[in-house]
Amino acid sequence: MANKGFKSLVESPPEFSNQNLENSINDIKSIDNDDGYMFILSQFAMDTAIHDNTVLTQTQKNDALETLYNAQPHLQIGRYLSDVIRHTNTILDGTIVYRANPDVEEVATFLEILSTVQSLQTTIPMLYGGTAADKSRSVNDHLGSLNNIFIETEDSSKPVFTRLKETLQLIENNARTTNVLAVASAAVRYANSQVVTFLTTIVDDSTDFQTTLNNRINTAAGNMANLNTRISAIPGDPTVDLIAIREEINTQVNLENSNLSGIRNFITTLTNNMGYTSLADDPDLRKLITKVSRNVSWKTYFNDYEKNQSYINPLYNTVEDSDKEAVITRLTEQRGLYNVTDFIDLDAVANKAVNGNDYGIDSKDFDLYTIETVIEKCCEQLKINTANNTVYQQSELLLNHLNQRDREILAEAIDRNEDANTLS
Repeated sequence: MANKGFKSLVESPPEFSNQNLENSINDIKSIDNDDGYMFILSQFAMDTAIHDNTVLTQTQKNDALETLYNAQPHLQIGRYLSDVIRHTNTILDGTIVYRANPDVEEVATFLEILSTVQSLQTTIPMLYGGTAADKSRSVNDHLGSLNNIFIETEDSSKPVFTRLKETLQLIENNARTTNVLAVASAAVRYANSQVVTFLTTIVDDSTDFQTTLNNRINTAAGNMANLNTRISAIPGDPTVDLIAIREEINTQVNLENSNLSGIRNFITTLTNNMGYTSLADDPDLRKLITKVSRNVSWKTYFNDYEKNQSYINPLYNTVEDSDKEAVITRLTEQRGLYNVTDFIDLDAVANKAVNGNDYGIDSKDFDLYTIETVIEKCCEQLKINTANNTVYQQSELLLNHLNQRDREILAEAIDRNEDANTLS
């Protein structure tokens, strides 16, 4: 750990915030000069007015927001960008993490979230054999919205917020030259402003505001259809880009929400399962677990554990398939499997066949045979065609077969080692 700056760090709070995100959204909002040719500022204002109103019930708020959001969702830019800000706030304050029992379970902290996400970057590769990103559990899969994923890319493609700003600038430019688009934008802006104004007037003892609220919400929602028609008439149809942009942003937010809301349960499950596998070396516990588990994968793992463990040998490890032949050659030399090199030495060849690797030879009564007959019987059992061959020719064929079988046996052991070491 570097000490420089450490003392200053621990003496001051980190002051984490989503200001970078808000700054980039403010940059998008700057397209709207609030002079009637653009509509997104009024959407931000209306969304905030509904969420912050102290008179409306949560049900009333949800009904109003749903009505508005269902009206051309890709044009409800102020709404879904405000949702992104609210989403990142729940990450920073930890409330995004689900608590099964809020009465006794503490709210998560941002440090807990960061630490857990970091641990997944090493735990997932160990358990699954791939990267955390392969399981949609990378840092950005949890925290991308805070990590500038909307304003930065790792390739030459444009960031999603850049594309959104450029598309809105195109709409704004066209609104200043196309009367029907300007009128449609102004109508949306006016209807949204009417909702905001109305929400400032309602009080708890109002008796008729629901009807008026519904009317104003429905008017604001209804105006979106005409606006969508006018925007789609712009050459290239920007609504296509807006639909794709909204989908990309929502997909990211939904992924983060899914990952983080259940992150405590996810890490607990991984930890517990690792704990169970640590018991596999105990034969009695292996037997018990296979009896009480109803999961086929668990039964298979513990039933086959001892067999698979016996296959593991570091000497058989290879990095690539091309390494296998080199490992086989090295091991045959180390084990002296090719010590018998002269097929004319009938005794040596016969001894290798009977006492070497398990070649599948039944040597019963071999002590009653001459060495020539032993060679012949070995060839017969191994189905080596030796018709009309001399005993030395038989010996040569037998030795070649045994040497090849030595390599095959090692190749099979290497394959079993690789299979036993492969996560599945």
